[in-house]
Amino acid sequence: MNAVIAAVGIMLILSLCRVHVVVALIIGALAGGMIGGLGMDGSLAAFNKGLGGGATVALSYALLGAFAVAIAKSGLAHALADKALTLVGRQEEGGGGVLKWMLVGLLLAVAISSQNILPIHIAFIPLLVPPLLYVITRLQIDRRLIACVLTFGLITPYMFLPVGFGNIFLHEILLANVVRSGVDVSGVNVSHAMLIPALGMVTGLLLALYSYRGKRSYDLARVERTERVDASYNRRSLIVAGVAVAIAFAAQLWLDSMIIGALLGFVVFSASGIVRWKETDDLFTEGMKMMAMIGFIMIAASGFAEVMRETGEIKALVDASAGWIGDSRGLGVLLMLLVGLLVTMGIGSSFSTVPIIAAIFVPLCVQMGFSPLATVCIVGTAGAIGDAGSPASDSTLGPTAGLNVDGQHNHIWDTVVPTFLHYNLPLLVFGWVAAMVL
Repeated sequence: MNAVIAAVGIMLILSLCRVHVVVALIIGALAGGMIGGLGMDGSLAAFNKGLGGGATVALSYALLGAFAVAIAKSGLAHALADKALTLVGRQEEGGGGVLKWMLVGLLLAVAISSQNILPIHIAFIPLLVPPLLYVITRLQIDRRLIACVLTFGLITPYMFLPVGFGNIFLHEILLANVVRSGVDVSGVNVSHAMLIPALGMVTGLLLALYSYRGKRSYDLARVERTERVDASYNRRSLIVAGVAVAIAFAAQLWLDSMIIGALLGFVVFSASGIVRWKETDDLFTEGMKMMAMIGFIMIAASGFAEVMRETGEIKALVDASAGWIGDSRGLGVLLMLLVGLLVTMGIGSSFSTVPIIAAIFVPLCVQMGFSPLATVCIVGTAGAIGDAGSPASDSTLGPTAGLNVDGQHNHIWDTVVPTFLHYNLPLLVFGWVAAMVL
């Protein structure tokens, strides 16, 4: 059996059986390494080598956690809750629905903007979502809906809009690798090529809005303890919170570093006196503990991906798919998309998948008579599919980081499974249709 299929399968099965994701990633990586011929020593060496790849993002999230706790200390969560309760009134049945969709629309707009207008990717989630949790819980909004909305905003813009992260994915990675593999794309409009797959994502979002439209109850007391909604606030504390968030975002854009951005934001709170000097150490530790799980998953995912690369079985899987296809264009597109799904779910990054699959899939598309436009569509969709629904992807880890600060949002069952079902399945169908009609 191919080591990649085995490793991803073991990791997903263990995760679905509620084995902790970090443990599932380690076991899956070691099993895949053994099956791929690395042996135990080689598998451990490759896993350890890859751990450093996730350290930067893990440290970034730890510092963002500390910053998020400082934001809560400022009373921002309480201010948002008070505003929400004013809008909803005592009888939430009347105005709660309007506010609910306002919040959903706000989070969707910010998530989309984080890929292009304000290209900070997932850095906004630990800053924006935790302060809103009290309002979300008070209105009994299903957090699975929020997870699906955030994941849509993190993925769809880069796979369709050629600006920000989309410019990197569509032009610097997708088109560049298709050209490198021997296809002339001078007349190809990359947004046109990815339009139908993007409509698949829109369809998935609409399905998620319908699936999770009902109310879901959470323990409000746990949110209150975590988000410090009892914290007092005044005009000065809210202004300081706004300035700290603005400085954190500006530093992230200017220096391209979530670590420095979060650190500067925390320093603003300390220097202003909102966070007292004697409380700094305890708050910092509390915030880092809050994001520790996400950090460890990211580190373990990097080790998992490195083992998959070291086995050489990713290329073998791609090569084998070419042999299974034969002359059937329909079967060929389906297999290429499924291979892309497996690779992306294992690696956790669409940006890393495209260079791996393009070298084989592009010549295969040419051999089967696909147009350059259809070829770009196939490779781009095969790369993007699996980003939603991967336990190791930023697009699922980010939403979980924001929604699980009070321990009431399960990464696998409340983020991974809902996003997999609502996005990967429509993307598979719409990607296949696009390849056949372009």
